[in-house]
Amino acid sequence: MSVLLDLLTGLFVLVGACFSLLAAIGVLRFPDPISRLHAAAKAQTLGVLLVMLGVAFQTPAKEAVVLALVVVFQLITVPVLGQVMGRTAYRTGVVRRASLSPDELAERLADDAEAGAGRDRRD
Repeated sequence: MSVLLDLLTGLFVLVGACFSLLAAIGVLRFPDPISRLHAAAKAQTLGVLLVMLGVAFQTPAKEAVVLALVVVFQLITVPVLGQVMGRTAYRTGVVRRASLSPDELAERLADDAEAGAGRDRRD
């Protein structure tokens, strides 16, 4: 049984490290911020989760709680950070808006601007 756990640990850690490496290469090589965010958020999160799963196979159950907290923290913070960075890149003009096929944020910003203009007129 120990040999099987060692093999599973090695497999998950190796695959997770490969995903993390691919995420780093994607961040360096992709041309626009949206593609870079996709590489950083998706592949890096999967890589960290796989590494944590591999480590969990070798960790006693008492100490695995810390690994579970790391996984939960990753799953909560990475999407939020990606959303904030994407909106910041969009609002600062770094993103080529023509490359976005449904530009939903432009419609929302236009609606917010109209609502803000309506408030300014009432004041």
